[in-house]
Amino acid sequence: MDSEELEAVLIGGLEPVVIDVVDYDPAWPGQYEVLAARVRDALGATALRIEHIGSTSVPGLAAKPIIDMLIVVDDVENEDNFVPPLESAGLVLRVREPGHRMMRTPTKDAHLHFYEPSAQAIRDYLDLRDWLRRHPDDREAYETVKRALAGQHWEDMNYYADAKSGVITEILRRART
Repeated sequence: MDSEELEAVLIGGLEPVVIDVVDYDPAWPGQYEVLAARVRDALGATALRIEHIGSTSVPGLAAKPIIDMLIVVDDVENEDNFVPPLESAGLVLRVREPGHRMMRTPTKDAHLHFYEPSAQAIRDYLDLRDWLRRHPDDREAYETVKRALAGQHWEDMNYYADAKSGVITEILRRART
């Protein structure tokens, strides 16, 4: 996605960033649980599924200290069902793109990704997480790429994510064969 396309889906525009990758923190699962309870309280049955995803969900994997959460809703385009209750709970809408919304905490230490039940991204996130939890060689390879990209200046965090896509694709290929 080029800058113009990216700015079209980012609420608030591009945010230049230097990525900080830190050693695994055993507090991350607890932080996820606190946030998941907050989301469940705000959304009730609207949240069909809530999962801890991303690097903070993989014990032993270095990560950006940002909790990533996957939330499945019936209709991601119907923001009235989930955005206002989560805004009332202190979250902010950051990304609006077809089939995906992302909200975050004002302190930017948690990203909540919303998808519909049939979204391929759900399988991708869960397959990657589950594979990395069981395969230390791929976990190490992924961490090596992340650490190599850390410390660089990025026009937006999305560019950092794109830079990791090659290793993620390769790991998912192995996970699915």
